[in-house]
Amino acid sequence: MFQDITLEEWADLRLRKELVPIDVRSPSEYAESTVPGSLNIPLFNDEERAEIGTIYKQVSVQAAKERGLEIVSAKLPAFIKQFAEINEKKAVFCWRGGMRSKTTATVLSLMGIHAYRLSGGYRAYRQWVVHTLGTMSLQPEAVVIHGNTGSGKTALLRRLKDRGYPILDLEALAGHRGSIFGQIGMKAHNQKTFDSLLVDELIQLQESPYVLFEAESKRIGKVVLPELLINAKEQGHHIWIEMPMEARIRTILEDYQPWEHQEECLLAFRQIKSRLHTPIAAEIESCLKEGRFERAVELLLIYYYDPRYSYAAEQYKPEGATILSVQSVDEALAAVERVLQTIKPASGDLKSRNPI
Repeated sequence: MFQDITLEEWADLRLRKELVPIDVRSPSEYAESTVPGSLNIPLFNDEERAEIGTIYKQVSVQAAKERGLEIVSAKLPAFIKQFAEINEKKAVFCWRGGMRSKTTATVLSLMGIHAYRLSGGYRAYRQWVVHTLGTMSLQPEAVVIHGNTGSGKTALLRRLKDRGYPILDLEALAGHRGSIFGQIGMKAHNQKTFDSLLVDELIQLQESPYVLFEAESKRIGKVVLPELLINAKEQGHHIWIEMPMEARIRTILEDYQPWEHQEECLLAFRQIKSRLHTPIAAEIESCLKEGRFERAVELLLIYYYDPRYSYAAEQYKPEGATILSVQSVDEALAAVERVLQTIKPASGDLKSRNPI
């Protein structure tokens, strides 16, 4: 017989990578939101789920169960084979830990394949995520990276992460860079997905002496940051990156590669076109159409992004912030590493003390 597992037991095993979570909900439910790292082996596809739901509402519960049994019986060999190919410990879940996960775990047990079932299903997991974000505090000191658009803040954080420093890449978690062009070349996440990814990161970073993240606004694309990050940002140590215009333009072009997303860039620009003086807006649009991306980026920085960032900086620039004037991301990396030594003097190797 299968074994139910509590959310606490399941979360501990999953974060220690000792358990493979398997979402048996339909593909559309899985795509909308799921547990990070889970596999999708649906008991019913979207059409089958809709059909059974209609029968449930319009005919009877028994008729819906009978139709569900017919559908499952036809696909059972292939369904079981998918689970048999997973050698690790498995835990199945559906929306509420109900019929779909119970059926899956029971059938697997009959075939000699052990699988846990998550009590309460995805709904219980989502409630835990919301509760955790609402009650936890960020134990490490926040080190917040500021800088004008194109200052290489994201590239800097990722280089630091490669070196073993504790990093919270909020733009990666959001699937969005935070600007009107932020979704280009990325897949924006919804709030549920962002929250789930964020909780995992925060739990793993809690033992670090500090955590670095970019100074984002409260909203990044489709998602809103929780209060715990807003509070940590206000109370943290602030580093401001200053970089020449030429280097910033180069960084933006390398990051966005507008020649690969020309139409998306035009569509995004038209959302802010009315906020610029007409001659400037016309020149930017012309540059984007003609592939003169370097000039388009330069104009956007001068007339749109830099004035907006300057205003925000005047509203929020704490005393004691560290200002780093650098020529490149490489210089910024070396400078930030020196600053980190003064924030938390090293006592041994950070990488070995705080594996991430």
